Amino acid sequence: MPPADPDLWFVIALVLAVLCIPSLVSSWGGGRVPRATSLTVLIAGGMMVYALLNKAGGYTFGGIPDVIARVVARYGP
Repeated sequence: MPPADPDLWFVIALVLAVLCIPSLVSSWGGGRVPRATSLTVLIAGGMMVYALLNKAGGYTFGGIPDVIARVVARYGP
């Protein structure tokens, strides 16, 4: 069975990580421990590591918008 599309994994992980930022800030500001959000960030990090290990050549910061555009064009409506 071939590995899943690393670009898709990377974009999903990136979206998860970005969506966790408000929850982390809210938890820390309210003096609470962000347990669920921390777990989600760890999962997103694991997904990014998977994508980096399975993508020949890896990713660059300048190439991230292109990766997002390719994934949206491939899997989007």
